[in-house]
Amino acid sequence: MEKGKSYTELNTWKESRVLVKLIYELVSEFPKEELYGITSQIKRSAISVPSNIAEGVGRFTSKDSLRFFYISRGSLYELETQLYLSFDLRFISQKELDTALSQITIVNKLLSGFINHYKKKL
Repeated sequence: MEKGKSYTELNTWKESRVLVKLIYELVSEFPKEELYGITSQIKRSAISVPSNIAEGVGRFTSKDSLRFFYISRGSLYELETQLYLSFDLRFISQKELDTALSQITIVNKLLSGFINHYKKKL
């Protein structure tokens, strides 16, 4: 990332915020008995994505930054799995699943490019 730029200017971070909003809207319709179950897990996974991007950018070395970017990507895969499970449990429709997976794909591509950029700095 260029000196003087903030993580808030990164498309990766911006798109992950879009994902968090989408996820929160999606799980608002989940059964209330799942509030401390899959709903909570899904929210934590979604929030982890932009949070770890921000934390990674704030680190002093590329190696340390990469660790947080990998955590962020892991959270994306965790979120994807939880959404498939939510579909299996009939908490979300195929259309809702497809919309969420599409945003996950966008974030994953941007994040992978970001990771590759940092790997070249090592």
